[in-house]
Amino acid sequence: MICADQFRPDFLGANHKNSSAKTPHIDALAERGINFSQCMSNQPLCSPSRASFLTGRYATETGVWRLGLELNHALPTIATEFRKNGYTANFIGKWHVSATDGKTNLGWIPPGPSRGGFDDLWEGANVLELVSHPYEGSYWDNDGKNIGFKDEYRVDFITNRAVHFVERPHDKPWLLFLSQLEPHHQNDVDEFVPPRRYEGKYTDPYIPTDLRNLPGNWRSRIPGYYGCVQAIDDCIGTMVAALERTGQLDNTIILFFSDHGCTFRTRMGEYKRSPHESSIRVPFVIAGPGFDRSAVIDEVVSLVDLMPTLLDGAGLPAPAGTRGKSLKTLGDDSRARKAWNSTAFFQISQSICGRGIRTRDWCYCAFDPAVKNGNAENSATYQDFALYSIATDPDELLNLIGRPEYREIANQLRAELISRITEAGEPEATIAPIHYFA
Repeated sequence: MICADQFRPDFLGANHKNSSAKTPHIDALAERGINFSQCMSNQPLCSPSRASFLTGRYATETGVWRLGLELNHALPTIATEFRKNGYTANFIGKWHVSATDGKTNLGWIPPGPSRGGFDDLWEGANVLELVSHPYEGSYWDNDGKNIGFKDEYRVDFITNRAVHFVERPHDKPWLLFLSQLEPHHQNDVDEFVPPRRYEGKYTDPYIPTDLRNLPGNWRSRIPGYYGCVQAIDDCIGTMVAALERTGQLDNTIILFFSDHGCTFRTRMGEYKRSPHESSIRVPFVIAGPGFDRSAVIDEVVSLVDLMPTLLDGAGLPAPAGTRGKSLKTLGDDSRARKAWNSTAFFQISQSICGRGIRTRDWCYCAFDPAVKNGNAENSATYQDFALYSIATDPDELLNLIGRPEYREIANQLRAELISRITEAGEPEATIAPIHYFA
């Protein structure tokens, strides 16, 4: 499972007519495998999203509903389940699901429950963006030795560490979580820093239509973002080549995905943490045994489905309490697609305290205006926040909430969201309609 942080799905050539996207290796995975074109993050923020997809549960169930919190050690994870069934569980890169105050516990995670079950190999850093830069930084091996890198691009360094893992002898089947930081911006300079080989390459790039008419910082940031995206594609090509060279490709399931998208500060002043497509929609491309279907599936799915999908791909059951469902059946059976409930539930924190649902045709979100900066795990009282028609306004340029002609659909989605909140294990909540215009 290869995660690229903050990667928008419309920067994949396989997903959109994006003339600037240079992603031939990810596109090749999509061509032979399954491209889930409507996958949603269940919490568009690094730590909560990771805690969610590692456990198949919603962020508020994992103990990590905002940054800086520790994943609940009692929960089964994708790593514990694979290890229980004879696999080794291995991690390389950015972790970000162990407690930190923003200044300490940023690096190595010692053996024990904080590794989330990745007990065979764990190397990288807890909060990689705070201990490294694109061409230098700290990075810890499995034993806690800082083997920091210098004069090598961060994506390439981490990829090469993963290649070493793939090339070594294995006496057991293995799970590897390769977690890249790019194309996430470098925090202390607020820039998307591409590798030197791609600097200056994207001087007049394609601009996604949802950004073009909105303020934000996309004008200055997109060229660097494209370069970071191409570096991630290089990583995928290198990993596939390593698997093929070692004779493991035909027996390996490869999943490429992201934890959340990137708004370029066009929405709510945020890079993420918003209910918009640019924030919650992510790539989800899977290939390998059982998934080589050459298919694009547009049912709405979400990252809580990741864990049961990979377990099912290995012929293993998901643990009790898992919220997601295996997506393998969607590739196997058209009847399963017809029966699929194309509704994704998502939570938002640290901007607003929000809850929402994304269906095939609509995105609806409610929030608690009394919670400052979204710093609350949940609420009992929400109110309408946003309603977008995905079918007629995919760029979400017109918020329809409060318009009388959309009262009925808003009522339906509001009732559905109230139900999904309780189904997710949260306290019962009410959602107040906002004033409707005359």
